[in-house]
Amino acid sequence: MRGLVESAEIVVADGMPLVWASRLARAPLPERVTGADLIWSLSELAASRGWPIYLLGGPPGVAARAAGQLVERHPELVVCGVDAPPYGFDACDGGREKVRRKVVEAGPRLVFVGLGFPRQDRLIAELRRELPDAWFVGCGAAIAFAAGTVRRAPAWMRRSGLEWAFRLVSEPGRLARRYLVHDLPFAAALLTSTLLHRLTTAGPPFQQPPS
Repeated sequence: MRGLVESAEIVVADGMPLVWASRLARAPLPERVTGADLIWSLSELAASRGWPIYLLGGPPGVAARAAGQLVERHPELVVCGVDAPPYGFDACDGGREKVRRKVVEAGPRLVFVGLGFPRQDRLIAELRRELPDAWFVGCGAAIAFAAGTVRRAPAWMRRSGLEWAFRLVSEPGRLARRYLVHDLPFAAALLTSTLLHRLTTAGPPFQQPPS
């Protein structure tokens, strides 16, 4: 999994604990960058440059609905394909090959892959070899957010790092284990270790290098 992350050309912090930890470490990240935001900003860029996009992920019908919402906002946007593979599609070679073939045949320049980590990242690693000129964005639930089938937290909750709480209340059955068993202990350990490192390490605050 580490190798999948490190193989990406661009890695962003989709989580406020990472932003907070960077500030404690005197190496502040500019901001949190989420797939739910990137799907809109990058679609706008794709529309302006004539890049066809592909939406891969979400329950049946959700990717098509998201495509409609994106085109409604950017009428010049070209969506060359959508796909919502069934859960467990990657358990057999035939299922994976079918999904890959549809993407390759569509010939996109920008592909949003919302299948969850690490499934989406493993698939992206394979597709990059077949479509070397395309960009792939692992975007989690961004396709469902764009479609409007899943609500995002209010802006103030996103800014204050409480979007996870909103999603937990909205989908407790699906997200309770992820957030309460895995994410919260990790975030607590990350922030604690970063703070202890800062308190025990001398040195001036991090300064942004000149551009």
